[in-house]
Amino acid sequence: MFPFIPQSDGERKRVLHHFQKKAGIRFRDIGLLDLAFHHRSYSNETTKERVNNERLEFLGDAVLGMAVAARLYECMADRPEGDLAKTKSVVVSEDTLSELALQIGIDECLILGKGEELSGGRKKKAILADATEAVIGALYLDSGFRAAERFVLDLMDPRITLVMENRHHRDYKTLLQEYVQKTYKTVPKYTLVRKSGPDHDRTFWVNVEINGNTYGPEQGKNKKEAEQAAASVAAHALSILEQPQSPAP
Repeated sequence: MFPFIPQSDGERKRVLHHFQKKAGIRFRDIGLLDLAFHHRSYSNETTKERVNNERLEFLGDAVLGMAVAARLYECMADRPEGDLAKTKSVVVSEDTLSELALQIGIDECLILGKGEELSGGRKKKAILADATEAVIGALYLDSGFRAAERFVLDLMDPRITLVMENRHHRDYKTLLQEYVQKTYKTVPKYTLVRKSGPDHDRTFWVNVEINGNTYGPEQGKNKKEAEQAAASVAAHALSILEQPQSPAP
């Protein structure tokens, strides 16, 4: 159906077979799986039509959302719709999907353009999360909804448990903003203090100001990560985490 792998390319087939074993899935059409790992940067550089995973990502996002929503409907029977929505937003977030992608080796299978490869694209959260959704979409086309649903829930059930027990990776920026708006009727102010390193390996330093007090600076590989780190320090300093919290979106 999607014959992107040359018959002679034994190494690529080996990579894809290894991924299937690690992920616990099996494709009838391995070319469809191969397509799920083709980032648009590759197709942009090669000018080959449709050789990217964006359509599969679109499909996989819908399958992922349906599978997780149905699971939460079952296991959170006593919770209102708002709690289900907040929990789902954490479970299917970019952070969660990119972590799962690394867990099952999606980073090792990606096909990227040269520029994206050199800029560290193989470890970028957005690319990893999108590829995870693309694999889900590819499995849906290859083997149907039940197979895709089993794959999703095998990955997501442990994460759902963590979120329900409030032991998941927290969105400190959201927690901090909600607290500051409620307590001080304002919002946290983030400031980029400095950045260092070459373009492909930058480190960013950010602090956050709240009600006249500054926390940080804290570091991250991009501004978003540095802001989260600064928000974490502020949240702990203000004892926000000791207060009851719903799962953060």
